[in-house]
Amino acid sequence: MGRFGPMEFIIIAAVVLILFGRGKVSSLMGEVGKGITAFKRGVKDEAADVVARDVTPDTTKVPEQDKV
Repeated sequence: MGRFGPMEFIIIAAVVLILFGRGKVSSLMGEVGKGITAFKRGVKDEAADVVARDVTPDTTKVPEQDKV
């Protein structure tokens, strides 16, 4: 099986459009877009949280007392 070219993608898109209709495909693409946006926002928030954790000093450690 060879590689997919632009013509194959057009044929696949046409078949999907015929099978599901314009409204269904449009709503599906909208949901995919919302999912991608939510994923990007989650990755961005997680990266900011990691940076904040690295910058913030850890105050939970108890300093060791000198033993006499």
